[in-house]
Amino acid sequence: MGANLRRLRDKADISQEKLCAELQRRGCDIGRTTYAKYESGELNIKVSVIIELKKIYNCEYDEFFEGLDVNAE
Repeated sequence: MGANLRRLRDKADISQEKLCAELQRRGCDIGRTTYAKYESGELNIKVSVIIELKKIYNCEYDEFFEGLDVNAE
């Protein structure tokens, strides 16, 4: 999922810092270090953050899960 988060952020042409500031404005207490860990796959992203990212990026939820194998264990 991290690669999809990075792809969507790059597509929106926004830095991690600016994205985190927007998320904080929307009530998600996310710092840049934490967000970087989402993109690198070190941390699982919260559903509440995905909901806000969907609004920011104006995309479908499927775009966050693109290429992930739902049958993988």
